[in-house]
Amino acid sequence: MENKIEYKVQYADTDAYGVVWHGTYLRWMEAGRVEWLFQNGIRIDEMARDFGIVMPVVEINIKYKYPAKLMNNVVVSTVVKSFTCASVTFEQVIKIKETGKICTIAEVKATALDREGKVMRDMAGLIGLKNTAETIS
Repeated sequence: MENKIEYKVQYADTDAYGVVWHGTYLRWMEAGRVEWLFQNGIRIDEMARDFGIVMPVVEINIKYKYPAKLMNNVVVSTVVKSFTCASVTFEQVIKIKETGKICTIAEVKATALDREGKVMRDMAGLIGLKNTAETIS
């Protein structure tokens, strides 16, 4: 399932030239993943508070293609690309809404850790994909 969120680029998102600072895209992607989980019935705040489960990012592959600028409207699209028993890989694309130009394309891999910091081995079940250790394409 694809999830999309929209955001208007603010002054604080940009560098001195009005171009979005490279790290800002990572923050928007985080918001996209949190919203994807929420839309699938998972609240990360409750997971952490009630069960001690956190979902750190363990790998990011990002390509910067076109700069977003101050006052652009951007759309962050998030889908699950693949998963295993221990991780989930999201594909995330950020585009400028008005032009459709792609700003960034990224694959972001996350895992789940319990209170003791051990990797949980039912990632798919945890985030409601399916209870399997197989990878999807």
